[in-house]
Formats: sequence, C-alpha cells, structure tokens
Amino acid sequence: MVRDPVCLMNIELREAAAMTIDEGRGYYFCSNNCRDKFIAEPERYRRNFQAERLCVGVMGSAGDDETDPVKQRVHLLGETIAEHDLILITGACPGLPYECAMGARTHGGLSVGISPALSLDEHIYKYHSPADAFDVLIYTGSGMMGREVINIRSSDMVVIVGGRSGTLGEFAIAYEEGKLIGVLEGSGGITGDIPAVIEHIGKKTGAQMIYEGDPAALLEQMLESYAGQHFNKPSCFCDESQAAGG
Repeated sequence: MVRDPVCLMNIELREAAAMTIDEGRGYYFCSNNCRDKFIAEPERYRRNFQAERLCVGVMGSAGDDETDPVKQRVHLLGETIAEHDLILITGACPGLPYECAMGARTHGGLSVGISPALSLDEHIYKYHSPADAFDVLIYTGSGMMGREVINIRSSDMVVIVGGRSGTLGEFAIAYEEGKLIGVLEGSGGITGDIPAVIEHIGKKTGAQMIYEGDPAALLEQMLESYAGQHFNKPSCFCDESQAAGG
C-alpha cells in the first residue's frame, strides 16, 4: 500500500495509475491528473508522503583489464546515478562496479555493496574486494554466486556493463524476473552478445531492454521507461500466470 501525495488516497502499488520520479524517489498516483498536479508543484506535495528512493543495480566485470575509456564511462554512470539522487547497488567487487561506486561517491551519492563475505575481514582478505567506495556493505556469506539474486532483487532497475560469466548470471536473473534492464553498449564483455542471448532464450518474461552507449542518456531513458510503464510490473513471480509458465 502506498499513498498518493496529492489526494492522499491509499492505493495498492500494482493498481497505481501513474508514477513519477522526483529527487530519486518514486511517487505513485491514483490518476494521471494527480501525477500532473505533483509534477507542476512537487515542492507542495512532497511533504505529504515520504516516498522511498529507487535503487539502480550496476552489474559488470570485476576484472582489472578494462580500458580507460570504458572505466570513464562507467564512472560517469555512477556520477549520473548520484545526480539523480538514486541509490546505487553493486556486487561490492573491484573492476567496473567499483568504478561506478567511485563515480557515485564523487557526487555525494549513496552506494550499497552486496558482499559475498561473512565479514569485512573476509570481504577484503578472502575475496580481495574493496570497501572504500561504499556507504553500506551487506555481508551475505553467500559466496560469489549466492549474492547475485540479492543484487538483482534489491534493484528497481539493472544496468549491465561489460562482464563475463558472473554478470551473465545476474543478467539471466534480471531477465527471468521481468526487470527493466539497461545495457551500456560498447562496454565490452557480454554486452554485445545480449541481444543474441535473448533471441535464443525465446521467452517473454516482462523484462524490458534498453541499449545505449552514453551513460547519462541510458539512465535518462531507463527512468523515463520506468515511470512511464514499467513501475507497475514487479517481479514476474507476483503474477501467478507468468510464474506458472516458469
């Protein structure tokens, strides 16, 4: 249950007629009319309801062999997420996810790292992962593969940057569960192969794909798509007919 900040009506999340994203927070409405009133005067209605901030999951290569141009674009992605007051979620690993977290940090963004470890000591010394770019580290104790589901399910939308088998696994979870997925084109790894993977899967899950090479444009398109149509499409497991088709 959420509250329309304009008319103050309580509404079921999946029955919301419209939504908008303002200062990184998702506001839901009973009608397009209420949404339009909010957009016209957001400062008037924000205080009526404290909406949750949306989370963007960035999944990608943990390797150290990425080119500087790719690193710079992923860093910019982190900056852009922070500029929109969104929360960044990553696998708390080195490589491109770390680069993205550093980008968010330079712009005062909030980042959450989902660690495979049991503790900070294990995070640093067993998994050789950084801790200095994150505002929050969540220790799952689930190992490298086990934390992937948490990464995806904790994210309202997911961006794929570079990546190899681990990132492919995260993409598969996001696609299976009907997420809004952005692909940073030209970032290497599996990103160029994703269209072919989807074609071979041959299955509609409710997932929506957005491909774009410019990080800022990619995020803008994703936010527009989420607010315009994907906000009322939660995990496909909420839909019994889709879940039955597994």
